[in-house]
Amino acid sequence: MENIVKIIEIEKLTHDVLRIVTEKPKNFIYEPGQATDVTINQPEWKDKLNAFTFTSHPSDNHLEFIIKTYPSHKGMTNQLLHLKKNDELILHDVFGDINYKGEGIFIAGGAGVTPFVAILKDLQSKGLVGSNKLIFANKTKGDIIHEPFFKKLLNENFISVLSEEEISGHEHGFISEILLKKHINNSNTYIYVCGPPPMMDAIEAILLKLGVKAEFIVKEAF
Repeated sequence: MENIVKIIEIEKLTHDVLRIVTEKPKNFIYEPGQATDVTINQPEWKDKLNAFTFTSHPSDNHLEFIIKTYPSHKGMTNQLLHLKKNDELILHDVFGDINYKGEGIFIAGGAGVTPFVAILKDLQSKGLVGSNKLIFANKTKGDIIHEPFFKKLLNENFISVLSEEEISGHEHGFISEILLKKHINNSNTYIYVCGPPPMMDAIEAILLKLGVKAEFIVKEAF
């Protein structure tokens, strides 16, 4: 099923990340953490599908996407940089494996944080943020998506990890066994992981080594 929606707002969140707000089709349903295939409603782009996660809350009267762009690839995300208000996108079927099962730790790499934005917004609306943590890996501070939102919502349970900068208040390096051991104190804690496949594979291997049961690892590649 296809839905054509107009862009209501488009802005840069970071040097390479766009926030796009669109109309919401009537009776359009999705769960926090889910995604849809998106194309641009222009003849040369209508067949070029890219999967993007909803970062709006399902109860919002609009849809929001936070999208990392790759200008050097000359692909669809580069074309998004040239769109403006009232341009149109085509939304396809809704899908996604990430869904909230219970309190735990969210682990994200770069744009892999997008499913967690909607999930955390949903928990916030229900007063259920609790002791959930977010471990968020980026190259530099300038790459961090929605840092003020995460800091305000999670306080000390927002752990930022930077691989290319050493800055006070941020862990330096990569998401390692030592870092995870520091934050995981229960093998029955749900661990939600989203990021590039090599990162996810490495983290899953560490989690299993630390005694986290496979059924408590919830993952989604982006």
